[in-house]
Amino acid sequence: QIDYTGTEPSSPCNKCLNVSWDSTPPCTCTINFTLEHSFESNVFMYYGLSNFYQNHRRYVKSRDDSQLNGDNSSLLNPSKECEPYRTNEDKPIAPCGAIANSMFNDTLELYRIDNDTRTPITLIKKGIAWWTDKNVKFRNPTGNGNNLTALFQGTTKPVNWPKPVYMLDSEPDNNGFINEDFIVWMRTAALPTFRKLYRLIERKNNLQPTLQAGKYSLDIAYNYPVHSFDGRKRMILSTISWMGGKNPFLGIAYITVGSICFFLGVVLLFIHHKYGNRNTSADIPN
Repeated sequence: QIDYTGTEPSSPCNKCLNVSWDSTPPCTCTINFTLEHSFESNVFMYYGLSNFYQNHRRYVKSRDDSQLNGDNSSLLNPSKECEPYRTNEDKPIAPCGAIANSMFNDTLELYRIDNDTRTPITLIKKGIAWWTDKNVKFRNPTGNGNNLTALFQGTTKPVNWPKPVYMLDSEPDNNGFINEDFIVWMRTAALPTFRKLYRLIERKNNLQPTLQAGKYSLDIAYNYPVHSFDGRKRMILSTISWMGGKNPFLGIAYITVGSICFFLGVVLLFIHHKYGNRNTSADIPN
């Protein structure tokens, strides 16, 4: 993991700490790091946020699933659940709601450094969302032609977005409501510290590892402000084995529940030995 929040004065991203949503041009910084061990199989690149409560009740409800599913009537008349991010300047917001309005928008680029030469690592932006989300739950509006600019006419972008939803990507099958970065963000996290899949790094051949051990640099277009709520941001590189990916949540949960059960067992055993031999007869003495 590489923490690039920039709270430490020595961090290259410290100059970007108080960045705003609409900073033009965006603040940029570069962090160099070293991989001690090679990554042999496909690599998953995540962004992580801390102290960000996507599980807040009002935040979770602040969306319009009909609008996100391409319903034309909901596009121009979003649900009241999206307030106060339902309209802006008397125009309906697409996509509406607090979840979409707070979408993560840092740009991360990875380079390998070999003899002072920076070689870009190919990051794949498709295939990061759930198949059911991409093909069932999220749909662009329908109408004459496939021109998203025309289909979203009469709407406006979320307040914190630098550009409208139909300009999220240059590829038609990854633009608008079916943009995979957007879809991944809209699946809210259960805990305040979480990570979301950002890019994929595929292994090109079986003779060389996907990421060799050595020096790398992470270039960041720092757009997403977290300092105001004491949040933190990090980039995570992970891979999977035959047992799957690393997920410590279940292990922590099992140990916690097991410890509670053990403690309660000791307490109940003590109560049984101390009070279990009492005479339970209901006979009334003479």
